[in-house]
Amino acid sequence: MSVRVLIVDDHPLMRAGLTALFETDATIEVIAAVGTTAEAVSEARRTHPDVVLMDLQFNRVFEGARATREIRELPDPPAVLILTNFDTDADIIEAIEAGAAGYLLKDAAPEDITAAIHAAAAGQTALAPSVASRLLARMQKPHSSLSARELEVLSLVAEGHNNTAIARRLHLSETTVKSHLAHIYPKLGVNSRTAAVAAARQLGIIGRA
Repeated sequence: MSVRVLIVDDHPLMRAGLTALFETDATIEVIAAVGTTAEAVSEARRTHPDVVLMDLQFNRVFEGARATREIRELPDPPAVLILTNFDTDADIIEAIEAGAAGYLLKDAAPEDITAAIHAAAAGQTALAPSVASRLLARMQKPHSSLSARELEVLSLVAEGHNNTAIARRLHLSETTVKSHLAHIYPKLGVNSRTAAVAAARQLGIIGRA
């Protein structure tokens, strides 16, 4: 039996390219290709795919991890395989904690994407080699104690958002944001927002400006 796949990407050319790729493989059936996370959740609920191939960013908003969590909370959920351009620790950890079975970058070879789909459908983990090495390195370093939420807060600080904006973006109170920062500083051995961002970029936790 073929693996039934739902493609989720906001770029029409990417959806078309992936669909064309899988049409050459009799072991994979594309049951739908959609451009929004809302459609992804709806289609996953309606069509019951084996694997959802999910991007992270949609119209410059990182919604893929949230959609992954929603899909994984469905009854008898499909595996979710992330296929994206983004590979910061914060992105990877958030996706894995949301329930993603694997994480690939869009420059992966077609045969690697196909193999990852079959692995995810079989209940196995599928990680790009660079992603696997980053996760291993993160586990071996002190900053591995940063939670996914702390990484999210730190990423928004790096983008220049103040506490009010971060609280609004993450649906938190400003007090909670300040608490996250208070935990982040000692973990990175710093005592300011600027120093935390600099240290995080040096360690590769967040992308460079």
